[in-house]
Amino acid sequence: MGVLTGPLPLIPPKGVPGSQQKKSPSVVALGGGHGLAASLSALRLLTSELTAIVTVADDGGSSGRLRDEYGVLPPGDLRMALSALCDDTDWGRTWRDVMQHRFDAGSAKGGSLDNHAMGNLLIVTLWELLGDTVAGLKWAGALLGARGQVLPMSSVPLTIEGQARVQLPGGGYELQTVRGQAKCAVAGKLEDVTLLPEAAPACTEALTAIELADWVILGPGSWYTSVLPHLLLPELRQALGDTAAKRCLTMNLDVETKETSGMTAADHLDVLRRYAPEFSVDVVLADPAAIQDLKAFEKAAGMLGAEVVLGRVGASRRRPVHDPLLLAAAYHDIFGNS
Repeated sequence: MGVLTGPLPLIPPKGVPGSQQKKSPSVVALGGGHGLAASLSALRLLTSELTAIVTVADDGGSSGRLRDEYGVLPPGDLRMALSALCDDTDWGRTWRDVMQHRFDAGSAKGGSLDNHAMGNLLIVTLWELLGDTVAGLKWAGALLGARGQVLPMSSVPLTIEGQARVQLPGGGYELQTVRGQAKCAVAGKLEDVTLLPEAAPACTEALTAIELADWVILGPGSWYTSVLPHLLLPELRQALGDTAAKRCLTMNLDVETKETSGMTAADHLDVLRRYAPEFSVDVVLADPAAIQDLKAFEKAAGMLGAEVVLGRVGASRRRPVHDPLLLAAAYHDIFGNS
């Protein structure tokens, strides 16, 4: 089946022809999983010129099964990004729920659909019909009425490999080589992370979006498996360094994950500088509750060339989740003060 030409149908129709509106900033958000979904949920309230660039290294769950069985990009993080961009209308909310619906065989475990997300199957179906990854994501976005576009960071599936500091039964630690995003996320504190294949091609449309952006937003998200990979892909790292766009790094609300065990917020910034010393940042956005040593954090941010902006962006719940409205307000202030 060939790719149809011409504009994609927008459902429901957006905007009023001839309306006079101030031009929205062109924003590119990079990441994966729940972290990217959080930033997209906020950014879609601020601009219609929004592009999500998503990690494609997931190898667990429904995404991992589809990746292994069909040789496709893992669709899970792409699905989450599309769902986050759904309009806050009956249409958007319904399609968001459809995309996120996960089949549960109940007592009959092991069925062919068990634990598959409906959105993953829809995306892979579009890829098979159209024979084009980017076109398939555009059609999925059009169906959902997504407020922006979603692109993969690479045109091929990627694999994350790292040295994990694993605790031994008798005490002490040893470094073990761990391969795969799913294993890296839970193995222990990560070191010496690499992305395979090392010379994997970046998505061409993603490189263009970064070049034309007014703002680039990196994070929040799992630091080694969702945020750092964008700086490990050579072409993407080059594009992020060359763009004239302003760069904002959004910090996590919880710095104590398994892959970052024992690391401070300042250590998170040092990781980016160690792996991509040429990469600079204009603004680092952080919730003050997540910063233990502000002076050390500001020093680390300064090494990236960044100004620290503190703001309450966490939801008022026990889980470390960003509040879309608070995060949108923080981004709005940052964009306006540039």
